[in-house]
Amino acid sequence: MYRKLTLLVSIGTLCTCAALPARAGAFRGGFIGRNATGGVTGGRVSGARGPNGGAYVHGRTTSTDGAGDASRSRGSAWHGPNGASGERSATNMRNADGSASHQSQIAASNGRGGSVQSSGSTTRGADGSVNGERSTTATGANGGTYNGETSWTKGQGVTHTGTCTNSAGVSKAC
Repeated sequence: MYRKLTLLVSIGTLCTCAALPARAGAFRGGFIGRNATGGVTGGRVSGARGPNGGAYVHGRTTSTDGAGDASRSRGSAWHGPNGASGERSATNMRNADGSASHQSQIAASNGRGGSVQSSGSTTRGADGSVNGERSTTATGANGGTYNGETSWTKGQGVTHTGTCTNSAGVSKAC
């Protein structure tokens, strides 16, 4: 259910950004109501377009159920007049048993060939255990790349690996 909320927020956010009026301006709106699981669902969306063509849109939903679980999903998208663009989405969940999780991803481009993508998650078990991971890839306008993986576990520390290559695909020091 929570992945569906993240997907819906992300799709709605991107569609709303595309539908912004051609002239500069801003909008915002929201909703709240009871849901079928015995809880409440609410959300907000806002966006704006600047006079030079840059625009952003952001949306979020928060939902609870009758069992004490709650989730929040959010998504944003933006683009600048110079061709830069990006999007970010995330979901947080808290369960009645004390467990929780966070998932997020981001992608951005500078409009000149440089880009970054990163995604990760963290979970907390009902027993207090915590672990997570993040994966990041960045590409420079000249074709050089960075790929990194980081993971962590409470009480065991952090592990990170990263590799870099130049525009010819040859490994080099990061």
